[in-house]
Amino acid sequence: MPRPPQPTLSELFAAQPRDGGWAGFLLAQLDPGKPLLWVQERMAILEAGRVHPPGIGCPELIHVTARDARSALWAMEEGLRCGALGAVIGELWGNPASLDFTATRRLAVASERSGVPAWLVRLGGSADLSGARMRWRIASCPSQAHPFDPRAPGDPAWDAELFRARGRPPGRWSIAHEPQAGTAHPFRLVAAPGDRALEQDARERLTA
Repeated sequence: MPRPPQPTLSELFAAQPRDGGWAGFLLAQLDPGKPLLWVQERMAILEAGRVHPPGIGCPELIHVTARDARSALWAMEEGLRCGALGAVIGELWGNPASLDFTATRRLAVASERSGVPAWLVRLGGSADLSGARMRWRIASCPSQAHPFDPRAPGDPAWDAELFRARGRPPGRWSIAHEPQAGTAHPFRLVAAPGDRALEQDARERLTA
């Protein structure tokens, strides 16, 4: 599965407005040792809920509640000026008028200048014109089998579609997160039963 070659703005759409699986997909790609700025627009909180710090696994979380999308975008851009942050995440609901190509382009440039990755989470929104370098559509999948207890949930899994990216072909993958593996890449491809050869071939192409 491709990852941004350098910190930049990525846009993430939940396959369903209230599918919260995107959070695990996003958090698995962040540096857990650095502070995290998380900006939530008021409507995003009302519709999808407020972030729960103990579940983030981040030593220092800076949470900002913005009254509207314009304020949320401003807070994100200001946060991206701080190179000490591990990432800046912004949650917006729907398709607010202030979220145009210029606004997303400004976030992408600010992220690349500071070296701080930015994630714009679009809840209940449509994929209109954007300056984001990578655009994902994420859906939760049933968890993997637990290696020691078949009745317990195993590693989380997602259906991840990269539908637009600069300099990279689009693609769609079934992936799982294996934090206990200790590898540099946080995800592995999940093959359907009997498709091990297909899984290996896809892995080689994605990591080439």
